[in-house]
Amino acid sequence: MQNQPLNVPVQGSDAPEAAARPKGFPQTGLLYFYVHFVTEVICFYMLGRYGGDSLSLWFVPLLYDMLAFVPQALIGYVCDKRPRLQVGVPGLLLMSAALVVWNTGLFRSPIVSLVILCLGNACTHVAGAEVTLRTAHGKLGPSAIFVAGGSFGVITGTLVSGTDFPFWAMILLALTAVPFVLLAEDERRKADTQSDTPCAAFRYNAVKVAAVWVVLLATFIVIVRGYMGYGIPTAWKKTTFQTVMLFVTMGIGKGAGGLLADRFGVKKTAMLSAALALPFLVCGDQHMLVSLIGVMLFSMTMSITLALLVSVLPRTPGLAFGLTTIGLFLGTAPIFFFKLTTVRANAIMIGVLTIVCLLAMQFILRKDGKQNA
Repeated sequence: MQNQPLNVPVQGSDAPEAAARPKGFPQTGLLYFYVHFVTEVICFYMLGRYGGDSLSLWFVPLLYDMLAFVPQALIGYVCDKRPRLQVGVPGLLLMSAALVVWNTGLFRSPIVSLVILCLGNACTHVAGAEVTLRTAHGKLGPSAIFVAGGSFGVITGTLVSGTDFPFWAMILLALTAVPFVLLAEDERRKADTQSDTPCAAFRYNAVKVAAVWVVLLATFIVIVRGYMGYGIPTAWKKTTFQTVMLFVTMGIGKGAGGLLADRFGVKKTAMLSAALALPFLVCGDQHMLVSLIGVMLFSMTMSITLALLVSVLPRTPGLAFGLTTIGLFLGTAPIFFFKLTTVRANAIMIGVLTIVCLLAMQFILRKDGKQNA
């Protein structure tokens, strides 16, 4: 691992298309916003239709989180080492195959379809990360927009799962995302021809901090975000509309975090959003608007932790993204086994974890304005 990028993207007369396009142009982010949206719609459509006893309803989501999140680091690393290996379209096809296998009863155990579904999910996520990071010119906006699509997909898939929407229509939905993947891959190929290290422009880590500490602390922050995402007190969430608003707000926060970081500075955005979120999260248990403000601010750090990891792993953006998904799994897994039940306990936990994360970000983030120093 190295703290400094290994190469600088080619600009100028040798790359007229890149020069003409504004840095951080979010085209790939918008393309993969839709692909990510479709991915989560399909996955939560299937998850919502899994039945069984209480043990199954507990085990299936846990297995899904593990199989969908953890393999992304390995898949990402393989894609980093073999840039010609494109996994976006195969991911969509795998999810389509999972729908067929599950609805036709090809295998007696529904777990087989779940495994296929998770592998497809992991592939489309890695493809989105590779494309949006490699084409971002060091900006956070494209990957933030890509990730934001997932929140809208989760709630849409959950709602659709309770209807008579046929599985073959979901397969058609998956196929509509194929052109988006192909367009994004074309942008990725252009970026790869302009530099052997397209992610070299990500320089947001504190130079004097060893790369291993950046990786460990950034991953820890992701773990905390994963845990708090499930542990936020939301006693106000009692209707479908309120649940929709929660996920929409999460999506807006994830996208806005990257765009605001590009505009006002990564460190400033990270520190302010995390600090300002604390009182709203703690005091919003019974008040939807207060809580949603906290959720939006809290969600803004997503793209920043990813940018930190890519800053010290510029040659392996897929692996860097995979570390964040492992962190999310580690953060959400404890919720399946225990959960704080009182507002006071939640408030104390959120407060302590937020302060620790603020200290960590202060330590590993480079001062704004010195990314290219």
